[in-house]
Amino acid sequence: MRRILKYVILDIIKNKTIIAYTIMLALFSWGTFALEDNVSKSLLSLLNIILLIVPLMSVLFATIYVYNSSEFIELLVSQPVKRSKIWNALFTGLSISLIIAYLVGAGIPLLLFSDTGTALIMIAAGSLLSAIFVAVAFLSSIITRDKAKGIGISIMLWLYFSLLFDGLVLFLFFQFSDYPIEKIVVLLSALSPVDLFRILVLLQLDISDMMGYAGAVFEKFFGNQWGLLISFTLLALWIIIPFYLSLKKFKKKNL
Repeated sequence: MRRILKYVILDIIKNKTIIAYTIMLALFSWGTFALEDNVSKSLLSLLNIILLIVPLMSVLFATIYVYNSSEFIELLVSQPVKRSKIWNALFTGLSISLIIAYLVGAGIPLLLFSDTGTALIMIAAGSLLSAIFVAVAFLSSIITRDKAKGIGISIMLWLYFSLLFDGLVLFLFFQFSDYPIEKIVVLLSALSPVDLFRILVLLQLDISDMMGYAGAVFEKFFGNQWGLLISFTLLALWIIIPFYLSLKKFKKKNL
């Protein structure tokens, strides 16, 4: 597994797309802090950029990489190596590479310009977000052999998590506004890792009016250290569950 992991990491780190992604994140991050005098405004601007770019890049790059590595995966499967080790190595290598890109591109300016607590929360949550969408990409790519369909599924999932989710929550709230559904909305917030990331950061910044309805309700119930713990636990589950499902399918798949 270590040899596969080492090969995957070295292969991805040298990839021009990953290098461009790192540079783009760095330009956005340094530029945001340079243009704004207020650190909170800079963090909010950077948050919006991260919420769109990191999930999209992670899910698309990982999906395409898995499809492009199909011959390499078939070669590994023909060797006396367990399928679980192959899949784990690919997932870990992709996740580590994208997390390194995120840390170099956004992590360094965050540590330099914002307070340590907020910076560490954004770095940790952003790293988890990268791994989550790699896990989502693995699930998308193992569902179908068709590369176009797999990429389409990944993009649709990104659209749902990044753009449609909060709108659906608001729609449900207005439809059932006569009923006490606050606790249900808190449960619904667990259905989007992007929303959890936004809630985590905005809880740190204490800007409830920008959290969206799900975030405002979440703050009402968990506006303390428990909120952070629950959010990170849910983000960890968002890595474990999609990856486990993809691993289960990969073990049984006829390549």
